[in-house]
Parts: sequence; C-alpha cells; structure tokens
Amino acid sequence: MNNQMQSEIAELNVKLEELDDPRRCFAMVQERIRQFRLRGWPIPDDLARIERRLMTECLAESQGR
Repeated sequence: MNNQMQSEIAELNVKLEELDDPRRCFAMVQERIRQFRLRGWPIPDDLARIERRLMTECLAESQGR
C-alpha cells in the first residue's frame, strides 16, 4: 500500500471516529472504495475490514441489538 492510500485511510478513520451513525460511516467507506476503484487501485485490506465491521454494526443496529 502506498503512502497516499495509507494517509487517505488514516484520514477516513479520523472522520469515522467523529461520527456516531454507522450508516453514515458505511456510506463514507463505500464512497472511498469507489474512489479507489475509479483510480484503478486495489482495495486495501484495512479498508475492506472497516467496511465489513461497519456493515456488521449497521445490521446489528437495524435488528435492535
């Protein structure tokens, strides 16, 4: 993973920590993944893990857990 990818993921993590709504966080992560794909970059494992974690949180919240 190059430095630009790492800095973008670090910046995204800071933004995600400021939000309480996992749906908004999930949408932000999906948008960042879309941007990586548009650039032709591979999706970093860290970003994929964040996406899966947020998806799980959204599902749990929608089920009242």
